[in-house]
Amino acid sequence: MDNNQENSIKDNDSPVVCNKRYGRNKLETFDWLSDVPAVGTKQCNLVEVQFKNTRKGYYLNSLNLDLSKGDMVAVESNPGHDIGEVTLTGPLVICQMKKVGFKSDQEIKRVYRKAKETDLQKWQEAKSLEHSTMLRARKIAEDLNLNMKIGDVEYQGDGAKAIFYYIADDRVDFRQLIKVLADAFKVRIEMKQIGARQEAGRIGGIGPCGRQLCCSAWMSSFISVSTSAARYQDISLNPQKLAGQCAKLKCCINYEIDAYVEGTKRMPSREIVLQTIDGDYFHFKSDIFKREITYSTSKEMPANLVTISASRAFEVISMNKRGVKPEALDNTMSQKEERKEFSDVVGQDSLTRFDKGAKKKGNKSGKFRKPNKYHSKEKPKNGQKE
Repeated sequence: MDNNQENSIKDNDSPVVCNKRYGRNKLETFDWLSDVPAVGTKQCNLVEVQFKNTRKGYYLNSLNLDLSKGDMVAVESNPGHDIGEVTLTGPLVICQMKKVGFKSDQEIKRVYRKAKETDLQKWQEAKSLEHSTMLRARKIAEDLNLNMKIGDVEYQGDGAKAIFYYIADDRVDFRQLIKVLADAFKVRIEMKQIGARQEAGRIGGIGPCGRQLCCSAWMSSFISVSTSAARYQDISLNPQKLAGQCAKLKCCINYEIDAYVEGTKRMPSREIVLQTIDGDYFHFKSDIFKREITYSTSKEMPANLVTISASRAFEVISMNKRGVKPEALDNTMSQKEERKEFSDVVGQDSLTRFDKGAKKKGNKSGKFRKPNKYHSKEKPKNGQKE
């Protein structure tokens, strides 16, 4: 048996699968300093550890363990210890802590050891209870008439604590629920509220674009989406089309809003009415990237639509400020095209040039008559036959 087969069997038998062998996780951080030698820099003893779902933590490697990305470690928790995977080491950990807003006065917990086989087995036993615990907790919350939905349950690595993730529109008094859950499962209970977007990211699915949901594929932080972003992009304000599977506005509406905002600054205001001799024109729609604007003679409905460039609109606006009204909104409309006769630009003759050359005085029909080969052009002399 070669080494590759032996390693594959060990991976299948192992209860933990390393992310670096089976593709990137959406919370994975790329260490672009991994192949850069640390010369003259102080060694960083901080590591980033990822747990189930979207939970991450930063811990101090006080024992100077030889940790690398993908290692399973046992870290300090309250109470007991937790099991997680190392996702980042080195100086970039400090940058990540600043990015997530980690406070300097906040206590940093320690890394106990690399996870042993007994630690991993106990962690897997606790994970196997999560689904049944979630279903039972939903039944308990329903019996207590609580307007909430328990979306997920996460057990700590040693099984001493369980985190219940719930969704609720209004404020929920779950003090009685915590007592019932602690008595039913014999663990310490912690409740965490999540939003509808985070729930959709946990469940996953396919969006209307035909691709995997962004929240389950790569998004780790969610930014609020407002209807003003749809107005900037001239998107129809139809709730059925704007809402995603989480019943909230789609996150992809925010992707191009910056480009639209910058493009709008180079366009004239929609409130300006263009005045011409033919009448007044009101804004109907705009194409920001083509820098074209369509105007209508009616403010309530599309009528006599004329599409002009943004530069022409600014030109008409400046003319109106000087008290001048152009003949037409589009400058090409005021220029009448003169109809020209056909002219031979190639230099060839008319198609009837052969007919004109073949006409003779005695031939009224104008047809070309081919001469007989026995016919001579010279007239016969006296006494000679033709």
